Amino acid sequence: MLLLVGIGGSPMFTGWAGTQTDPTSAGAYYVRLLAWPAWRLDADGQAGGLLAADLRAVLLVILAVALLYLLPAAQVARVPGPVSQFFSGWAAYVLAGGLAAVLAVLFGPDPSMLGALQSASTGAGYGFLTGWIIGTASLGGRA
Repeated sequence: MLLLVGIGGSPMFTGWAGTQTDPTSAGAYYVRLLAWPAWRLDADGQAGGLLAADLRAVLLVILAVALLYLLPAAQVARVPGPVSQFFSGWAAYVLAGGLAAVLAVLFGPDPSMLGALQSASTGAGYGFLTGWIIGTASLGGRA
């Protein structure tokens, strides 16, 4: 998860994905989607400073770790096996993406309910389309 957010959200990757990919192809859409939890090294004059600029990426990592810790325990106890672990990891990342997006808007410099709902949709979509990576990585974790 740290690699996914660290590399996919890096300023170098997000800049490359935005300028060097074809906006009409599915592969390019997925590459640009990987850049969703973008983080920055400087605030670029954004209100709220650097923390506000990076809040979404920070919250995504914190919430994903918390949910990956909480969700598998109850799920794996009832249905042992790798399928349960995979879907638990995937679901944790979908929830973390949606919650991080909502909280980043609500605690950010310009909070609005419409912005929070739109951002939740984007965050959950990001989690759904990339969460399989986290689900695969969570296989063989604690049971």
